Amino acid sequence: MEGPSGDGSSASIALEKWKSDFTRKFQYYLDRSTPHPSGRWLGTLGVASIYLLRVYLIQGFYIVTYGLGIYLLNLLIGFLSPIADPEIEGLDGASLPTKGSDEFKPFIRRLPEFKFWFSITKAICIAFAMTFFSVFDVPVFWPILLCYWIVLFFLTMKRQIMHMIKYKYIPFSMGKQKYTGKKAPANSSPPKY
Repeated sequence: MEGPSGDGSSASIALEKWKSDFTRKFQYYLDRSTPHPSGRWLGTLGVASIYLLRVYLIQGFYIVTYGLGIYLLNLLIGFLSPIADPEIEGLDGASLPTKGSDEFKPFIRRLPEFKFWFSITKAICIAFAMTFFSVFDVPVFWPILLCYWIVLFFLTMKRQIMHMIKYKYIPFSMGKQKYTGKKAPANSSPPKY
């Protein structure tokens, strides 16, 4: 005879199977979205717009939005930073070239673009879900939070830009680099056959 534990174990097996199937399908769609960054970012922009519209219409949850803004700022710093920070680590391995004679090393981000996008989207979805629970609606004077966040943003970006200038790197590349090859001297004539 099966007791109550038999029903519980079959329910947990069914739950594990559902979780496994959901995880597999979710990963499948994530993998399919990888080569389409503009579509992913447009989707995230849509989700962020819906979140901001909800916060605006409710006139609340400013502390959740402030926490979301701080988290997004932290992600942005990771996205703009190199994987090997020359200030912290020695200049070995995947470090940035600091002199003109150093060999070219591509910029490798601490936080890759896909993980940056996924973390932002996940954070906005969690913040959106938090707006359905009144326990997170802490009454605050939102202009002070906004001013404080703007000050944090500018100070953090100033520090990041100074770091970029000091170590001579740019975290963005515009298109594929083109190799022009060796340039022939201006006075040389083509070989005669």
